[in-house]
Amino acid sequence: MELLNVVAAALAAFAFGAVWYMSMSKAWIRAAEIPVDASGKPQGNGSAMPFVVGLVAMLVVAGMMRHVFAMSGLTTVGQGVMGGFGIGAFLITPWVAMNYAFGMRKPALTLIDGVNSVVGCTIMGVVLNAF
Repeated sequence: MELLNVVAAALAAFAFGAVWYMSMSKAWIRAAEIPVDASGKPQGNGSAMPFVVGLVAMLVVAGMMRHVFAMSGLTTVGQGVMGGFGIGAFLITPWVAMNYAFGMRKPALTLIDGVNSVVGCTIMGVVLNAF
């Protein structure tokens, strides 16, 4: 049953990310300085690999969050919210911000990706402890 919770949490966060980045696509493309063609669409080969990596990453994060929650005794939905929020806001986002600062990336990119990390981990926390 725990494996199903991890998969469900990963899929829920992945789905949020899809909606988030679709709504923020233009701002994210500008902030990430992705080259675009004349129609404003990103240039590239259209590979599915980023989506595969993203889904695998969500599974890894959800699995580790399940482990951390179990070791910490976080069992209620409210505790899942706080645990997930804390992981996103105080572990993932600061690390991303540091990497982006050294990479001289735009602060808007940190903000867009940081919101995804915080909300995605919060969603994972809810799903992990809801069942």
